[in-house]
Amino acid sequence: MAVECVDTRLLRAVNQAGPRGTAAFARFSDRIALSEAAHDAPAPWDVAGADILVTGPFAAWKNAPADPPPGWGRGPRWVQIVSAGVDAFPDWLLRDRVVTCGRGNAAVPIAEYVLAALLLHEKRFDALRPASAAEWRAQAGPLQRGVTLGSLEGRTVGLAGYGAIGHAVAARARAFGMRVLAWRSRPWTAEETALVEPAASLGELAARADHLVLALPLTARTRNIVDGPLLAGAKPGLHLVNVARGGLVDEAALLAALDAGRIGAATLDVTSQEPLPDGHPFYRHPRVRLTPHVSWSGPEVAAAGTRRIEENIARFLAGEPLLDVVDPVRGY
Repeated sequence: MAVECVDTRLLRAVNQAGPRGTAAFARFSDRIALSEAAHDAPAPWDVAGADILVTGPFAAWKNAPADPPPGWGRGPRWVQIVSAGVDAFPDWLLRDRVVTCGRGNAAVPIAEYVLAALLLHEKRFDALRPASAAEWRAQAGPLQRGVTLGSLEGRTVGLAGYGAIGHAVAARARAFGMRVLAWRSRPWTAEETALVEPAASLGELAARADHLVLALPLTARTRNIVDGPLLAGAKPGLHLVNVARGGLVDEAALLAALDAGRIGAATLDVTSQEPLPDGHPFYRHPRVRLTPHVSWSGPEVAAAGTRRIEENIARFLAGEPLLDVVDPVRGY
């Protein structure tokens, strides 16, 4: 989608994204007047009159008013969100203007996290850590008697969602000899089905996969999409990996399925509340590997974000279509 740009005046931009946003605007100083704003400002939506807003899913957005604040209609004309997900923002931010996001910026480190989680589950490196000769013998004994460690070769990974993260996971899973199934709402192309096998439903995906990876956006349609009935129909011993949003999972249902042994394990980088309250069962559950929402972290993520914003600024100034436009109807 293109944004009509008036280039006869100095445009105004507000950057709430810190250094990655500042760097992106550096070469446009003759066209854009940049204002820096702290990411923890109490009212990040107070930018009336700005042409461009660069922001992220900061805590203050949780307190956004239900309706557009006074002056929001006077700008910005374009909002660049640095994260891939936009579920942290009010609906009115996505309407009546172009909104773009950081889709794919962290796909590689997230995919690497997923493969690490799959390998850890199959190879049990965290459990096989003898601290004495007796523990060495106890842990090695079953393996010497024919009980083997698992493998990714020949296993099936199910991808719930097949965007940038799904593509990156699929490429790495294939390198390990895994079968790749995927489910999404949009139609499939012939090129895509040459690389992955589409599943007709999320239920089918859960029933056939050894490892189920959640890489879906959080919307009204996907909230609690992993619920009790889905888990009840999952393949016995399923390993659930959530690198998307905690709200995709009915956590009470997941806990019950883990306790009952219907689900073999869960690797959770995201939860419905972050951090979880002290004493939550996920902290010490023997079948749960919990990490503090870090799968996105990687050495090139910030630079990729800067390049994405810089490219979109150039396109905005030239009146060209912007990259990674959010669909306000679908919510991603």
